[in-house]
Amino acid sequence: METPEGQGIAKKAWDAYVKAVDRRVPPFVKGKLTSALEPLGTTIVEDMIGFWVMWHLYGGFEGLEEFGMHKSTIWRKVARFRKMTGSHPDVYQMPGITIDPKAYWAGAQVKVGRTPKKHT
Repeated sequence: METPEGQGIAKKAWDAYVKAVDRRVPPFVKGKLTSALEPLGTTIVEDMIGFWVMWHLYGGFEGLEEFGMHKSTIWRKVARFRKMTGSHPDVYQMPGITIDPKAYWAGAQVKVGRTPKKHT
């Protein structure tokens, strides 16, 4: 029977990583760090993945600006993305994820509204 973890491949890899990190963090510090940083880390990763997807769906900087994002927000997110991945969102390839903007806009036009100028 399938579980919420599927076959557990990602969970096993994550558990192995956590086990390796746990050797370097004293147990009395671990609880405090985890409770303080876990929500922040989750939010940042979620934001960066969403930003990367939107970057490609909306056609980069100009498309995001046209969508309504302020220039300084875009620059800040690009800088954070570079810091986290070592690459600009335009050239970064997210392992396991392929984005097809034309297919997305063909299917999402009605749900999302107008498409960016570059995709019309």
